[in-house]
Amino acid sequence: MSHNTFGKMLRLTTWGESHGEAIGCVLDGCPPNIELSIDEIQSYLDKRKPGQSKYTTQRKEDDKIEILSGTIKSNSGNHLTTGTPISLLIKNKDQRSRDYGEINDKFRPGHADFTYIKKYGLRDYRGGGRSSARETAMRVAGGAIARKIIPDIRIRAALVQMGPHEINRNNWDWDLINKNPFFCPDPEIIDTWEEYLQKIRKDGDSTGAIIEVIAENVPSGLGEPIYGKLDQEIASGMMSINAVKAVEIGAGFKTASMTGSQNADQIVINDGNVEFLSNNAGGILGGISTGQDIIVRFAVKPTSSILKPVKTIDINEKETEISTRGRHDPCVGIRAVPIGEAMLALTLADNFIRNRGQIG
Repeated sequence: MSHNTFGKMLRLTTWGESHGEAIGCVLDGCPPNIELSIDEIQSYLDKRKPGQSKYTTQRKEDDKIEILSGTIKSNSGNHLTTGTPISLLIKNKDQRSRDYGEINDKFRPGHADFTYIKKYGLRDYRGGGRSSARETAMRVAGGAIARKIIPDIRIRAALVQMGPHEINRNNWDWDLINKNPFFCPDPEIIDTWEEYLQKIRKDGDSTGAIIEVIAENVPSGLGEPIYGKLDQEIASGMMSINAVKAVEIGAGFKTASMTGSQNADQIVINDGNVEFLSNNAGGILGGISTGQDIIVRFAVKPTSSILKPVKTIDINEKETEISTRGRHDPCVGIRAVPIGEAMLALTLADNFIRNRGQIG
C-alpha cells in the first residue's frame, strides 16, 4: 500500500492498523531547536481519543504518545527537536476483534471493504485496518508538532451542524467549545443536539456533521499560484480524513448564488493598513494566503457502522443483510474536530517551510 505520506517539505508518514499492536508516524522535515512537551501533544490527542462521552465510541484507549526519535532532552526537561525524523508511537490497548467475527465475509455499506477487496484482493475486517479512523490519532500528534513550527498562527475548530440542526452564528462562543461534548460554540443548540443524537442512537442509526476550522494570524504569501495552491492543499488534507465527503473554503458553495459585486472582497486602506471589507475568499486568493483568517468547512458523512440492518453482499457476491455490532460513534463528526485542526496545521506548517525556502 503506497501513499501513506502527507506534505512536501514537512512530511507526515503514518503506519499501523486499528487492531494491530500499535499505530505510529514519522514526521520528517521539522526544523531543529523547537521545544516539545509531551503533555502539550497529549492535550490535543485527548480531544480526539474515544470513550470521552456517551456520544462517542466506548472503545477505551488512553492514546498515550511516545517520542522514539528526533529529539534530545532540553534544559527544561522537555524534548528539543534535532532536525532529524521524529518518530511517534501509540500502543493499542482495547481492540475487540471478536466484535467483527460475524461480518468477516460481508461488505459493510459505506466502508472501504468492497474497494479494498477489489484493489488488494484482501481486507482487514477487524475495524477496517488502515481505513479505520484510528489512524487519525497520528495526524493529531503530528499536527501538535506542526503548530510549534508556526506558533503565531492560531488554529481552532468547532462543530457547526449536526444532521439538519445548524448553530446560530450570532451565539458563537469560542470559550464554550471545550466545555461540552460536541465542540459546539452555540449554547442554545446543545440540548437539541443531545436529544437528536440520543434518538439516532436508540434507532440504531447515525448522523453526519459539518466542522469549521479557522486559522488566525496567517501571514500573506503562503501557497503557490498553480499546482500548489494553498486552498487546493487544504482541501486535499481535509478530504483525506475518513468519512469526509465535501470541503469548502470561505463562502464556498454560496458563491454560486452571488453576483461578482457581492462576492468581491473589497480592499481599502485603513490607518495606513490594507484592509478587506469581507472574507468570501476564506483568506486565499490565486492560491496564495492574503493575511486574512483562513476559513474551511468540511462535511462528514454519517457513521457507516450501524445496528440497523441494511442490504449488502458477501465475498461470493451473494445478496445478504448486515448489522454492524460493536462500539461505534453515532456521529463520527464529533471527533473529527481536532483532526481538522491538525490537518490545517500540517498544511500551513508545510507551506510556511516551503515559502521560507523559496522566498527567504
